[in-house]
Amino acid sequence: MKGLLTRAANRREELEMIYLDNKGNISQRRIKVLSVYDESFRAYCYVKRQQRTFKICNVLSMGPVRSVRRGA
Repeated sequence: MKGLLTRAANRREELEMIYLDNKGNISQRRIKVLSVYDESFRAYCYVKRQQRTFKICNVLSMGPVRSVRRGA
């Protein structure tokens, strides 16, 4: 997980994640990682439109932003 976060920060890539907050709420977010620490990371959250700090242990899933293809 830390490797993915560090690589995204270095490459300035956007990620999608499923996150469990401290109140037990699950949300899907699109983020840009700014810095990575031992147990947390700082990212710009496009859902909240502001910088947030996330606990790594609360990330349920994370990966590159998936493109939506319409039609076929």
